[in-house]
Amino acid sequence: MSTAIAVILALCAAAANALSSVLQRRAARAVPPDRDFSLAVAWSQARQPAWMAGIGVLILAFLLQAGALSLAGLTLVQPILVTELPFTMFIVRWLFKTRLGGGDWLAVLSVTAGLAVLLSAANPSSGEQIPDATDWLLSTAATVGGVACLVAAARIGRGAYRPALLGVASGACFAFTAALMKESMRVLAENPAALLTTWPVYAMVAAGITALFLLQYALHTGTLVVVQPALTITDPVASIVYGVALFDDSIRLGPWVIPELAGVALVFYGSVKLSQSPHIRRKGSQQPAR
Repeated sequence: MSTAIAVILALCAAAANALSSVLQRRAARAVPPDRDFSLAVAWSQARQPAWMAGIGVLILAFLLQAGALSLAGLTLVQPILVTELPFTMFIVRWLFKTRLGGGDWLAVLSVTAGLAVLLSAANPSSGEQIPDATDWLLSTAATVGGVACLVAAARIGRGAYRPALLGVASGACFAFTAALMKESMRVLAENPAALLTTWPVYAMVAAGITALFLLQYALHTGTLVVVQPALTITDPVASIVYGVALFDDSIRLGPWVIPELAGVALVFYGSVKLSQSPHIRRKGSQQPAR
C-alpha cells in the first residue's frame, strides 16, 4: 500500500513540476537573452509574477516528492518524475487550447513506455541502510566536484554544449537534493524536533537552490530542445546511483540491464521529441490563462 501511495504522490509531484516549469520558462523569456546570466538576472526573473507563481507550485511539488520519498526509495520515486514531460504537454494543451499532433502523442507514448520498461526491468526496492558521515562526505565531494567541472566546461563551451552541460549539472543537483530530502524525511520521522537542528535539511535547501539556479542558467543560455533531455535523463540516472550507493536500494542487473537501457533510450527519445514540439517551444511566449 505504501508503495502505491508513493507512486501516486510522485505522479502528482511530476504534474506540479510541469506546471512550475511552464510558469518559470514564461518568466525566463522576459529577460533579454543577450545579457550574461548572473544573480542580478536571476533577481530580475524572480520579480516576474509568473516566476513567483511557478515557485509556489514548485514548493507544492517539493512537498509531494518528500511524501513519496518518505514511503519509497530514490530508485522508484525519481524515475517517475520524468512524467513531468507528458504532463507538460497536457498542461500546455489545456492552457493554450492547442491540439497535439501525431508526433506529440508518439513522444508522450515513448516517455511513458520507456519509464514502464525501465521500472519493470529494474524492479527497484528500497534499502534499509542509513548513510553515515563518510557516505555523505564522499557523495557530497563527488557531486560538488562533478558539478563544478560541468559548470567550468559550460563557461568555456559554445553552441549547444553549454546548455547541455548545465542541464546535466542541474539534473545531478536535483538528484542529490532528492537524496538529502529522503534523509531529512528520515530525521523527521524519527525525531521531528531535531529536523531544524541537523544538517541534512539545510544541505537540501542549498542543493535545491543550486539546482534551480543552474536550471535558470541553462534555460537562459540555450533552448529547451537542448536543456530538457539532458535534465530529464540525468536526474533519474543519478538518483538511482545515489539510492544504491547511499541507501542500499536494489535494482536488477545482469541481463536486465539490456531492457533497462532500452527504457532509458525510449525516455531520452521521447524527451527530445517533446522538447522539439512547437507547443512546448512556444509556451514561453504565450500568455497562459516550469
